[in-house]
Amino acid sequence: MASSLAPLSAQTSLKRTRLLFDTNNTNNDTTSSTQIIPPLYDRNSTIHKQIIKRRINLHYPSSLTNLAYQGEEDEANDGSKSSSKDSANVRAIRDIRRDALDRLRSGEDNNNTTTGSYGGNEEGRLVLHREQDLTGSSGNAAAANNSGGDGTMILAGQSTTSATTTKQKGQKIRPGGILTVKEDGSSSSNTNIPTPKWHAPWKLSTVISSHLGWVRSIAFDPTNTLFATGGGDRVIKIFDLAKSCVAAPDALKITLTGHISPVRGLAFSDRHPYLFSAGEDKMIKCWDLETNQVIRHYHGHLSGIFALKLHPTLDLLVTGGRDAVARVWDMRTKHQIHCLGGHDNTVGAILTKGTDPQIITGSYDSTIKLWDLAAGKCMTTLTHHKKSVRALAQPEFENSFISGAADNVKKWVGSDGRFIKNFSGHKGVINALAVNDDGVVLSAADDGTMNFWDYSSGHCFQQTTTVAQPGSLDAENGIFACEFDLTGTRLITCEADKSIKIWKEDEKASEMSHPIDMAKWRKKCIAEAKRRY
Repeated sequence: MASSLAPLSAQTSLKRTRLLFDTNNTNNDTTSSTQIIPPLYDRNSTIHKQIIKRRINLHYPSSLTNLAYQGEEDEANDGSKSSSKDSANVRAIRDIRRDALDRLRSGEDNNNTTTGSYGGNEEGRLVLHREQDLTGSSGNAAAANNSGGDGTMILAGQSTTSATTTKQKGQKIRPGGILTVKEDGSSSSNTNIPTPKWHAPWKLSTVISSHLGWVRSIAFDPTNTLFATGGGDRVIKIFDLAKSCVAAPDALKITLTGHISPVRGLAFSDRHPYLFSAGEDKMIKCWDLETNQVIRHYHGHLSGIFALKLHPTLDLLVTGGRDAVARVWDMRTKHQIHCLGGHDNTVGAILTKGTDPQIITGSYDSTIKLWDLAAGKCMTTLTHHKKSVRALAQPEFENSFISGAADNVKKWVGSDGRFIKNFSGHKGVINALAVNDDGVVLSAADDGTMNFWDYSSGHCFQQTTTVAQPGSLDAENGIFACEFDLTGTRLITCEADKSIKIWKEDEKASEMSHPIDMAKWRKKCIAEAKRRY
């Protein structure tokens, strides 16, 4: 019985579907006596129009002004004329737009624009601005300037000096568009604008040409009398800091050879007369500075090593490289304590601290990880950066740190990795970061640009570009490493033109000769307050 009723039921459903949705009524077999159900859409029936309007109210609340704006566009494009080729939905929506525009022009729905039949109770204020009078006559222009109880205002005519427009000084209103005005404190009066600390600008003092390749790493000894550099020429050079600042010919103390690839990491020990070096040859060497010989090797990395740091309080050595792991070594026994894996790409920057998290790593996979040294596990992963993290730096006067990538310089809380602020404005791939005790931050990029920032406020007080030494290509002005000395009065940069440059503060500068541009700084703070990351 069910099998015999199935074809009949299918035919009945098909016939009913044709009766419901045959809007053009082109079937010659259908007579007036058989068409009991009225057509789905016609100019005099509102059945289909009510269905479409209910669907719009459900999915798009507060859409009266949007519909009116679209209806005005239909009139401008002569799109209000119906066509036999248009579907029933298109014609119904066009009529709904026309009705919404007529209701706004007549002023009957000014008080229900956001809470009326078109639904919704949204925060903010909708302002509708027109270049020509919505009513079509100057006599009704005043009637069109109506204000709803919830803050909705319809602006008609050429005037743009209403109360709502006055509240948004300096903000352009798109002709014929709809502007949403936030009420949650996006104005400059509610934005916290920190006062930046004044810093003297920095200038170039000395240029040292000693390496035969790119200079890739630098480190200062604990007494602040020596500094070491490593480069693409596979050698480590140790200089006297005082003599280098005055360009003395005997500034170079000794040259250490032993690596067979570029030297990418250097670190002096605070408790032992040791210098540690790491290179792209997968080797980590411990140099005894009393005999100038290698006394230990640390084996374990599977590829080139890009970063090296010593723990400030423990005899531990942390290295990271192209094998996407950070390895923790016992400095004396040469044993590997932890292999901190979790990154998907090269570990290019490392920080070590005396408090948890004691190890922070930055990777080319654009993530930063905070590690629990005792457990050897990751505590937090920061994914705010969108580009490779190539540099990390931390000050000694507070528990925070900064990270540098091609998208931004970001400041974080050192204990849990909470985001603090962006140091935005440096356009380039940032290879190096450095901070001194005075709160001066340097970000150096591979295009030779150098930005000097105030650490507490994030204000960029100086932008400069290094110049390649004579005989080098213009593209060889990139900066690979930088470091402040222990006093914070000298800055050394390692560059792609095979030179080492020493920078110092301008002694003649003052707050009168180099004032802070507060107007520019205030404008930048207001713009950044609208962005979270």
